[in-house]
Amino acid sequence: MKSRLILSLFYLAVLGSLQAQTLESPNGNLQLNFSLEEDGTPVYKLDYEGKTVVETSKLGVELKNEEHALTSNFSIENTEEYAFDETWTPVWGEENEIRNHYNELVVHLNQEDSERKMLIRFRLFNDGLGFRYEFPQQNNLAHFVISDEKTEFAMTGDHTAFWIAGDYDTQEYDYTESKLSEIRGLMEKAVTANVSQKSFSPTGVQTSLMLKTEDGIYINLHEAALLDYPAMHLNLDDESMVFESWLTPDVNGDKAFMISPGQTPWRTVIVSDNAKDILSSRITYNLNEPNKIEDPSWIKPMKYMGVWWEMITGMSSWDYTDEFAAVKLGETDFEAAEPNDTHAATTENVKYYIDFASEHGFDGLLVEGWNVGWEDWFGNSKDYVFDFVTPYPDFDVDEIREYAKSKDVEMIMHHETSASVRNYERHLDTAYQFMKANNYNAVKTGYVGDILPRGENHYSQWIVNHYQYALEKAAEYEIMINAHEAVRPTGIARTWPNLIANESARGTEYQAFGGNKPNHVTVLPFTRLIGGPMDYTPGIFEMDISKLNPDNNSHVNSTLANQLALYVTMYSPLQMAADLPKHYEQFMDAFQFIKDVAIDWDKSVYLEAEPGDYITIARKEKDGNNWFVGNVNGETPRISEIEFDFLEKGKSYIATVYADAEDAHYKENPQAYEIKKYRVNSKSELSQKSAPGGGYAISIMEADKSEIRDLEKL
Repeated sequence: MKSRLILSLFYLAVLGSLQAQTLESPNGNLQLNFSLEEDGTPVYKLDYEGKTVVETSKLGVELKNEEHALTSNFSIENTEEYAFDETWTPVWGEENEIRNHYNELVVHLNQEDSERKMLIRFRLFNDGLGFRYEFPQQNNLAHFVISDEKTEFAMTGDHTAFWIAGDYDTQEYDYTESKLSEIRGLMEKAVTANVSQKSFSPTGVQTSLMLKTEDGIYINLHEAALLDYPAMHLNLDDESMVFESWLTPDVNGDKAFMISPGQTPWRTVIVSDNAKDILSSRITYNLNEPNKIEDPSWIKPMKYMGVWWEMITGMSSWDYTDEFAAVKLGETDFEAAEPNDTHAATTENVKYYIDFASEHGFDGLLVEGWNVGWEDWFGNSKDYVFDFVTPYPDFDVDEIREYAKSKDVEMIMHHETSASVRNYERHLDTAYQFMKANNYNAVKTGYVGDILPRGENHYSQWIVNHYQYALEKAAEYEIMINAHEAVRPTGIARTWPNLIANESARGTEYQAFGGNKPNHVTVLPFTRLIGGPMDYTPGIFEMDISKLNPDNNSHVNSTLANQLALYVTMYSPLQMAADLPKHYEQFMDAFQFIKDVAIDWDKSVYLEAEPGDYITIARKEKDGNNWFVGNVNGETPRISEIEFDFLEKGKSYIATVYADAEDAHYKENPQAYEIKKYRVNSKSELSQKSAPGGGYAISIMEADKSEIRDLEKL
């Protein structure tokens, strides 16, 4: 009797060890607990330094037209644990190497009733958690449709959130800061007008979602490696404070069509008691596969200008003529049409921009509105809207090609698809071949409007696959992609580094559409940029848009110094000087920072950070000794205090500080700035005021003693 009792206790102990698993991060700060509830539902919990940050949360997926959902009645067949530590070199990035260090737990689940198997793979880093579902090859789960993903993120309280409305078609909203319990009441105001939008819930929000607890813990919820799957939103139960994954549906309401073996994207939880750690986290990249481009030497970061802002503000037009209410490509005779005299993409105007870009050392020039079809490009559900190769009569492709080449400026192509996805795929090869024949090695794509095929959404599985198809096809032609209106990035640029930038958020263009919130750029690095760089298009020096277009009373809610700082704080290997050349000519001393600032980095140091309030970052240029610092500020004026201990000891530098003037204000006095030079070294300190909607930028150039002798020392 006694021996049988001992054997039974031993059996229960083994069973208990299988039913509950614990995983620690390499530094021990994070602890993951996985278990099965009594009904076989898989759940997890995440603790940070002894505090729970994600309460016990359910896991699983529901299947369409299936009796057994993959949400319960599981048993654990076995588990595996691994440790992994590598350092890899990105093609471009915020640093020249990235450490990928985690402990991994793989839980093999068996659902006896359906005889189906599912794995959940957890990777616990020092700064957060990644996990995904995997479906091994099996006869009982070959082709299947996920109707809902039931992943939960159970919060421990009514946290402060920085959120935008959940939407199947746009991320171009201003961020709202509120308690979780306040989302429902603020949702109607948060959903502002857009040319394509489809919100789904009064408590639905988008990732990357930034949260802060009452006791100062920062939590970021997102996903990584979004491939062959719909984008994930989060739907909040505002009574229990539990977020549940909410996948973007297709036209029929289905979510993900799957084939085993297969897997979902990673779900990510970044955690720290210091906001700077959220900005420095590389979890999203580390959960993606390594670079698949064998020789990426053709992928080059670029600083560019564009024939763009004058159209955005309404000063000029994309279309060539006002004669046609409708256009049929190949039939409409543009040669016989009367030009409207507002068309921006003329040979003469483009040459003017090329001259300015060349004189000031810019790598490239983007031109929009060069190709036929802009007269009826939007709002007509038109399939054959552009052919991507036929120029307007006033844009000479050959002449522009040779002129740009003579000025050492590389032209950047523009492919607006008007969201006609099928049409773009039909023309991709021809369009890319045209680009290569005319020395265009980068393209800005656009997906404005409702998706064609009709009823599809911008972030559903089929459209996500289209973005990936265009990206991989571009890699075959050695073309870099800057995708606008596409799905927000999830670290895929590690695998396909020709994805050199995305828009996928509310960018500078909205400053000409009524304006962005003054603190918008203090939130984006904590949200949108978690997945990859943004083509934010900074560098606006004239804030009064009515000076460009008397019919547009918008105002750029930023000081000029803030615009300079964005080149450091809004990381991108593709950076635009977005304003008109004539505006830069009015402020050439400030424009010098845009000319000097690097676009690729060896090292990044996060000096100050608080979402919604301020961010200060220092970055060291790639393969050089110069540093650049950017500070952006929210609506409350503050004194920024930074140390220069990131500089190499024993060396002297010239620091040129481009700062808000004493009376600067984003609305009342945005162009008030001052420039000062100092002698600095690794022991220097700076106390600098940042105005409302303001900030400062610093270039730090290595110098010898003769250059710094007469400068004030910090």
